Amino acid sequence: MDFFSFLTLFGGLAMFLYGMSVMGDGLARVSGGKLERILENLTSSPLKAVLLGAAVTAVIQSSSATTVMVVGFVNSGIMKLSQAAGIIMGANIGTTATSWILSLAGIESSNFFLRLLKPSSFSPVLAMVGVIFLMFVKSPKKKDIGTILVGFAVLMFGMETMSGAVKPLADVPEFTGILLKFSNPILGVLAGTVLTAVIQSSSASVGILQALCVTGAVRYSVALPIIMGQNIGTCVTALLSAIGAKKNAQRAAMIHLYFNLIGTLVFMAGFYLINSIVHLEFMNEAAGPAGIAVIHSIFNITATVCWLPFTGLLEKLAYLTIRDKKDEKEISAEDQEFMILESRFLEKPAFAVEQGRTAARHMAWEAHKSLRLALSLIGNYDEEKALQVDQMESKVDRYEDELGTYLVKLSNKQLSEHDGHSVAIMLHCIGDFERISDHAVNIMESAQELYQKGAAFSKNAMEELGVLSQAVEDIVQLTYTVFDKQDVKMAVRIEPLEECIDELCKELKYRHIQRLQSGTCTIEMGFILSDITTSLERIADHCSNIGVCITQVREDLYDTHSHLDDLKTESTVFIHELEEVRKQYALP
Repeated sequence: MDFFSFLTLFGGLAMFLYGMSVMGDGLARVSGGKLERILENLTSSPLKAVLLGAAVTAVIQSSSATTVMVVGFVNSGIMKLSQAAGIIMGANIGTTATSWILSLAGIESSNFFLRLLKPSSFSPVLAMVGVIFLMFVKSPKKKDIGTILVGFAVLMFGMETMSGAVKPLADVPEFTGILLKFSNPILGVLAGTVLTAVIQSSSASVGILQALCVTGAVRYSVALPIIMGQNIGTCVTALLSAIGAKKNAQRAAMIHLYFNLIGTLVFMAGFYLINSIVHLEFMNEAAGPAGIAVIHSIFNITATVCWLPFTGLLEKLAYLTIRDKKDEKEISAEDQEFMILESRFLEKPAFAVEQGRTAARHMAWEAHKSLRLALSLIGNYDEEKALQVDQMESKVDRYEDELGTYLVKLSNKQLSEHDGHSVAIMLHCIGDFERISDHAVNIMESAQELYQKGAAFSKNAMEELGVLSQAVEDIVQLTYTVFDKQDVKMAVRIEPLEECIDELCKELKYRHIQRLQSGTCTIEMGFILSDITTSLERIADHCSNIGVCITQVREDLYDTHSHLDDLKTESTVFIHELEEVRKQYALP
């Protein structure tokens, strides 16, 4: 091989790794976080966990990604360690799907239909379809499918390029001499481990080994220990991910390591013992891509079948390795709640967006609860409930801080159009929800002032305030539902109710002036009433901001003022809804 042959080899390797990365990212975006949700929710039995782990890994084409996700699940408390063990085993089986796809490159036949199965025959077609989807189709989903097709084509082209570049190595004695050294089981396992640890993908390292098989110099005696080492090397990604994580997350990474390490040692000991007695003839034969896939699958399936009844033993080993410290503080329930914003999930942006949505829903609901509790204190003050309003507001503040930081990091990732809209909406809206909880505290403080002064609103004022409070509670509930579902059609109902609340606030202030003039109310009580109505009016304004944001982002509108003007002057729906809510919230 000359200098230019080496350039071709490394170029092929670069395309192979890039194609695998692009295809995996496209598959992850198409799944939209749904696969990870399945992992999170459907792992009630070990066998089901294995099947799910295998299925998800086969789809996203990366056992490392699946295992890192599992470490994140365990770290955030979403998944138990016992559930994680089954998924990790399944991920090892799922990753063999890649080697089977790559083995198609080894098809040699003059039959037309068999030649069609060869990737070099159909990948150019997939590439053309993918490019058409990327360049001429507007649908984000189809663009993601185009990314997958182009990624696969680049992957297979890289595989073919590598295979072509290494073919001349068959005639190089030094190369065959090096390979013969790897027939030593220990050296072979070390080589496979180091290669996979460096490129952080067992699928990619198996693909490289399959490409080398075209030289005819890779015998099964060489391939087998390298494949065993590749299974150990893939654990490095999860181990690195577990650095700085909670103890259970570190134990999940250790389960992955022990499963592959002990499985490899037992398999190798048993296999070479049998080989020393029987002298298996195929060991001296040249390995092919399909043979590599067979060995890869047999090992992972056998290891899983053997270990599945003993998952408890793997857990015990992990606990013995990663021990709890006596002085270690337990994580509070509130801290546990925030663990869903796990940084490891950012590696799969579609799922991270789902986690962000969940946290945003929790935040919005806390703001809603704090308002309802604050309103209940007017005329019926309770110190314990007032303290709860303060605690809820602090929690919402923390949500705004942690969720905002998480979303900013997420916005820098490659997102689908829908997920990009979701992140933009959340970034815009969490500030409004935080302000709603602030106004709830203001209302609580007004109720506290009434209680401390031993004062109370008149019967008429309480009835009027009750109507306004109900309207504000309803607009906050409506806004929460719109935000949760990101429903643009429902969002148009927010603005008429906000307009009605503005009218109610003006009417309450006018009636208070009338009572003041007649001597049935005092200026001091008027200040408190004004504080409460101002807070309620501003809460409705924040609800309006959220509704407008969701509409603008989803419909690509940018001018807020013109949007509201058009809505109020030209929309028959707005006029009809306004008349309806005026009747519903008419003052007594």
